[in-house]
Amino acid sequence: MSVLLTELQGGILTLTLNRPEAINALTTEMLKELGRVLAKEAPLPEVRAVVLRGAGRGFCSGQDLREFEGQRISYKAHLRNYQSVVEGLANLEKPVLAAIHGAAAGAGLSLALACDLRVAAADAVFTTGFSKIGLIPDAGMNYHLPRMLGYARAFELEALSPRLGAEEALALGLVNRVVPVESFSEEVARLAGELAQGPTKTYGLIKRALRKSASATLEEMLEYEALLQEVAGRTEDHQEGVQAFYEKRPARFQGK
Repeated sequence: MSVLLTELQGGILTLTLNRPEAINALTTEMLKELGRVLAKEAPLPEVRAVVLRGAGRGFCSGQDLREFEGQRISYKAHLRNYQSVVEGLANLEKPVLAAIHGAAAGAGLSLALACDLRVAAADAVFTTGFSKIGLIPDAGMNYHLPRMLGYARAFELEALSPRLGAEEALALGLVNRVVPVESFSEEVARLAGELAQGPTKTYGLIKRALRKSASATLEEMLEYEALLQEVAGRTEDHQEGVQAFYEKRPARFQGK
C-alpha cells in the first residue's frame, strides 16, 4: 500500500496520509512522496483545491521516531524533507484545506498549520509535542504559530505542550471551524467543493498578499496590492464575476 493516497475528483485533489497503524506518523518515504505530489501534481490546471487528510483514526501523529531508532541522524539534513512539503503547502497558488480528525501532533500539527484552512472534527486533539522529547518545534511551526496566536500563546503551546481539544483549538484560532464527527466528511467535501468552484487564480494571489504582509510595511503592501490587483483584473474569472454581477446570477468561475 502506498504511504500517500491521491485522488482527483471535481477539481479537488485529496491527499491522504496512509499509515493508519501508526496514526499516519511521518517517514522519509511519505515526506518525499508528499513533496513530489505538491510539486508535480497539485499545480496542474485541473486541480482547483487540495485537501490534506489522514487515514484511519487520526490526522497525523508527527515524525515516526522508530524510523531512526538506534541511528545517529542529522536533524538538519532530515528536515530538508519537511522543507519541500511545508513550502509546497504554503506556496501552492491554490487553496489547501487540512481535514483534521483524531490526533494532530508534532510535525503533523506543523503540516496542518501550513495549510490555508483547518477544519476539525469534534474528536480532534492537538499538541505540539516537541518539548516532551527535548526538541524544538520544526517544519515551520515557529513561523506559523506565532503569526496565528502571538508570541506568548505560541511559547506556551510549544514549551508546555498541552493537549487541546477541538473547541479549545477553535477558541485560540488554531482551526477555522469544528464539525460533529458524524458530518465531518460531508462538511470537508462541501467546503472543498466551494473552493474548487471559486476563482482559483484569485485565491493564489490572496495567499501571496497575506504572506507578504507578514514582513511588509503599509506602504509596501499598498504597492503590492496594486500589483496583484492588476494581475487579478486580467483573469477570465474577473470578467465572469463582473458579468455575473451585472446579470444578477451566480458566477461560473473556471479557474482561469
